[in-house]
Amino acid sequence: MSTSPVTDSSFEEEVLNSDKLVLVDFWAEWCGPCRALAPKLEELSNEMSEVKIVKVNTDENKESPAKYGVRGIPTMILFKNGQEVDQVVGNQPIDNIKAMIEKHS
Repeated sequence: MSTSPVTDSSFEEEVLNSDKLVLVDFWAEWCGPCRALAPKLEELSNEMSEVKIVKVNTDENKESPAKYGVRGIPTMILFKNGQEVDQVVGNQPIDNIKAMIEKHS
């Protein structure tokens, strides 16, 4: 599995209605730390089948980041059963992201 893009219009279906844990990466093309984080998320998506990892481009989708109070990018929000259960801001070490997912698995 790899990361997949989600838009404001597909957010509810892909994230809130998912029966799996969903890690949402709010990012932008111009953001250096976002680009540095991307390979880690790809690796995790292949390694951890219990979580679905999706990406929301904040330049193209304004509604979802606003709804969840995203102020800086990259911001990763973990959803379980349609509810936000954890959040972390910035380019994190892969072990920190993995620990956050495992805590809610």
